[in-house]
Amino acid sequence: WERAGVSAKIEVVIGPAIEGLRTLPAEPALDLAFIAADKTGYAAYVDELLPRLSPGGFIAIDNTLWGGDVADPRVVDDDTVAIRELSADLARRDDLDVLLLTIGDGVTIVRHRDRTGVSVAP
Repeated sequence: WERAGVSAKIEVVIGPAIEGLRTLPAEPALDLAFIAADKTGYAAYVDELLPRLSPGGFIAIDNTLWGGDVADPRVVDDDTVAIRELSADLARRDDLDVLLLTIGDGVTIVRHRDRTGVSVAP
């Protein structure tokens, strides 16, 4: 951050992610949020972030293919089940645009639709 000249714009906060998210202002002010954390916490992180997204804002969720395990119903560990359930829940919502990018280990992009049901421009 020092070498890039952005250290004055970055605040490092160490602690439980859900607690840190809950300290953020409640109004929609985030343009982009990137989730790469404990998989069983993903749904709670999305719930905390969605109301804080600015119009056209995105949430990117890492590792949503989880090595292909999410597509294998025989895999039932807590992390895999949490990712599988989050993906299913997001896909059912008609207030969101959801896109799964099959790059790396999968990145899911989530964006709010506006109140008329039409996607907002990024």
